[in-house]
Amino acid sequence: MKILIYGINYAPELTGIGKYTGELASYFASVGDEVEVITAPPYYPRWEVAEAYRGGYRQEWLAGVRVLRCPLYVPREVTGLRRILHEFSFVLSSLRYWIPRYFRPYDMILCISPPFHLPYLALPHKWLHGTPVVNHIQDLQVDAARDLGIIRQPWLLRLLESAERWALQAVSAVSTISTGMRRKVVNKGLNPDEIILFPNWVDKDLVHPVARAESARRDWGFDDRDRIVLYAGNLGEKQGLENVLYLADRLRELPNLTFVIIGEGGAKTRLVTQAESLGLTNVIFKPLQPLERLAATLAAADVHLVLQKRAAADLVMPSKLTNILAVGGHALITAEAGTTLYDLVDEHQLGTLVEPEDLDALEEGLRGILSGARSQDAAGAEDFTATHLDKEHILTDFRTVLSLNTKQHNTWIFPHK
Repeated sequence: MKILIYGINYAPELTGIGKYTGELASYFASVGDEVEVITAPPYYPRWEVAEAYRGGYRQEWLAGVRVLRCPLYVPREVTGLRRILHEFSFVLSSLRYWIPRYFRPYDMILCISPPFHLPYLALPHKWLHGTPVVNHIQDLQVDAARDLGIIRQPWLLRLLESAERWALQAVSAVSTISTGMRRKVVNKGLNPDEIILFPNWVDKDLVHPVARAESARRDWGFDDRDRIVLYAGNLGEKQGLENVLYLADRLRELPNLTFVIIGEGGAKTRLVTQAESLGLTNVIFKPLQPLERLAATLAAADVHLVLQKRAAADLVMPSKLTNILAVGGHALITAEAGTTLYDLVDEHQLGTLVEPEDLDALEEGLRGILSGARSQDAAGAEDFTATHLDKEHILTDFRTVLSLNTKQHNTWIFPHK
């Protein structure tokens, strides 16, 4: 197949959507597909364009994929308005690559959301040539902006919701990463039987169980007596990370216990300042670790924190959880009963569940794990990783769906129906 992928995040970004899109594109190329990607220079999660990619437009080849980079505005401080300007700057700059591609044939166009409005530039290709356009949703961006209070103007929210709904109904097909997110998409007017479930995965060659002695503990100056509570990932506003600091404040009396926060993001400066103002000697911040050290980094922890605000339920699925499960870690997870995340963790015994935004519950859960009283909560992690998160199986199944629906077909085929 000849495939065009359109998304603002891409490799070599180490976390989030860019990591998954990069692996998806390189998989397509590895099985013989001709793949082009229109994307931005790497900037996430630091919200700063990598030095090697600063400048204007550029083209490169990564893992057999032709990557077309477009310049964009990257705000130092992310607000609702600046996020909108950031994303629209990418859409406008990408027209340089899109205009000539409206006259080139493709078997499939895959848009990665967020941003939610990327299908607007892909749809003319569908109208001109009948090319299928698939919108893959990693985050429900407009819902999150509303429910988390990122955008508060009612008129703007109505405009964004209408624009998103139109795009979802205009594309050939929609895919998303969890059943909860699929329910949210159905509420926007789509047929549930025509939404493809395409979950995120684990690369077993990269993320796998690592012996404690071979983990990053000694590199960080810890020994076997130390206990590490780790948060690794985006330091944004969806997670409620201030509770990590309040939790560390409450547990000062526990000997040899350190909270390690790894990552970058819009909330990092605020969190570092807050930790200093609280005088927290049991909290340390570290930058993103090299991708080849991901397994060793995660294996260093005694407990992993997977935190989300209550309002983010079923709007995003924390991709960090898949990697935690793959290394055999015990996760302390904030999730509300009835959400996809809660049901998934509860059904398969993937970790310890507590109520979101409840500091007392978070403390009780952490103390329970550290004492050994909650060890059975994560007893199913290994089996679940083997049966549900295999990269090869997930990507093969998704490509099969796409290959059944190239532009020679008049009606979209959904194999699961």
